Amino acid sequence: MAVMTRWLDPDEQRTWRAYLTASRVLMDNLDRELQRDAGMPHAYYEILVQLSEAPGRQLRMSQLAQAAGSSRSRLSHAVARLEAAGWVRREDCPTDRRGQIALLTDEGFATLAAAAPGHVEGVRRHLFDALSPAQVDQLRRISETLAEHLTGS
Repeated sequence: MAVMTRWLDPDEQRTWRAYLTASRVLMDNLDRELQRDAGMPHAYYEILVQLSEAPGRQLRMSQLAQAAGSSRSRLSHAVARLEAAGWVRREDCPTDRRGQIALLTDEGFATLAAAAPGHVEGVRRHLFDALSPAQVDQLRRISETLAEHLTGS
């Protein structure tokens, strides 16, 4: 038996395309600004943020990949670049000989601290300044619903 395709109605199509455009342009702007102002892409910034918020500023590579929403191979490549910059250091996991831990160095923390004000201003300017308080609340609730639906958590 053939499965019927549930085509998007005109309102859903308009919503879908608006969402795609807004998310792409927002992330492109934030990425471009971080590259220009801090010399790193948004993906690297997110890795530094995740490490900065972890106990001891360190996470197992597998946990960091999950927290950063990255594959292990992509994360490994990114961490190698961050190591070369002196912002992250990898160490063997003391409890699991196969595992590794990524640690945020003092230089990496200082780099993140220097990049954060400009990045936060970009997020405010590109996202929150365009929305009313009610729209911010709606966006948060919609985003939480989607995240829960898509991650199953």
